[in-house]
Amino acid sequence: MSDRPAPLADPHLLFDPAAGRRDIVILGSTGSIGTQAIDLALRNPDRFRVTALSAAGGRVALLAEQARLLRVEKVAVAREDVVPALKEALSAQYGPGEALPEILAGPDAATELAASACHTVLNGITGSIGLAPTLAALGAGRTLALANKESLIVGGPLVKALAAPGQIIPVDSEHAALFQALAAGTRADVRKLVVTASGGPFRGRTRAELAQVTVQDALAHPTWAMGPVITVNSATLVNKGLEVIEAHLLYDIPFEQIEVVVHPQSYVHSMVEFTDGSTLAQATPPDMRGPIAVGLGWPGRIPDAAPAFDWTKASTWEFFPLDTEAFPAVGIARHVGALGGTAPAVFNAANEECVEAFLAGRLPFTAIMDTVSAVVDEHGTPESGTSLTVQDVLEAEAWARARAREMAARAAAEARA
Repeated sequence: MSDRPAPLADPHLLFDPAAGRRDIVILGSTGSIGTQAIDLALRNPDRFRVTALSAAGGRVALLAEQARLLRVEKVAVAREDVVPALKEALSAQYGPGEALPEILAGPDAATELAASACHTVLNGITGSIGLAPTLAALGAGRTLALANKESLIVGGPLVKALAAPGQIIPVDSEHAALFQALAAGTRADVRKLVVTASGGPFRGRTRAELAQVTVQDALAHPTWAMGPVITVNSATLVNKGLEVIEAHLLYDIPFEQIEVVVHPQSYVHSMVEFTDGSTLAQATPPDMRGPIAVGLGWPGRIPDAAPAFDWTKASTWEFFPLDTEAFPAVGIARHVGALGGTAPAVFNAANEECVEAFLAGRLPFTAIMDTVSAVVDEHGTPESGTSLTVQDVLEAEAWARARAREMAARAAAEARA
């Protein structure tokens, strides 16, 4: 394995080992990852200074409050129509005579922030729209704390071509776990990566039993509090399929050496099995502030970033094999990951459209993966991913979204018939 290229995420390397307080840009600041990152920064002002924030624009009051608490230099919103409301909210937060932060607006605003002067960019944007900011941060030489898995999924070759060894620190709980466990050995020592899955709200159900589940059922995750799209992805296990592709890209480990196991308690976030037969597991109570702290502070540890276990209390940790018949998403993801090129982008875009249709009540739960699989099959084998461009990704996504909408509408009509 020694002649293979360095992985994108390597705990033995640090792209920029800057000492002292780090300047941080947070993309997606009003979302779950962003708000928890801000909590961490506010509790550790000697370690982090947040210089800029970006958000979609749906929660301008919260964005303005965050800007004042952190005294940032810039704020960005994707929606230009909310700029007047944002200015008003900022004026209400800041005192008379205080200078307001600079406002950037439009679809490229987050990308501009990602290239601004700082040590680390935390990409907490949801969806493949995070690709352009990811590429901008890497191109500008910033350390990238990556919570936006979609940008790596849809633009893998683009990211790999741009990222320096050690420039990416993963923030997903599973990949932060693998990242930390891998610190115990070299790639030559690794036999297998084991990605854990909670199993979501439907663990143990057969495909037939899944046919009638409701949106409310799917959003009732047993261990994690997340947004609706991510929660549905957890229910279908699409999130786990995406994480398998992500693990392959981040750590340069072949798909056949990446396994998924169901762990309902969500205490063990992932494991690395080494060639000597030992397995290292990274375990914490379910709390994303721990992975965020790794992304922002590595190789340092942030004291009390997240709760620890109380080992004086008894607990039971369970592990089960994945039911691939009821939950085919992981297998489909392996297939598109192996195809490469635009196939992962098609998979991701089709899924986003189908999840939206499910949340709107237009598509049955089991039809999500049926439709995604059909779109992937119709897309076929893409050209080699070595020449992939951003335009290729955008065109493939547009085709997949349109085709998924057509298929979802047909599936919904057939379900009503």
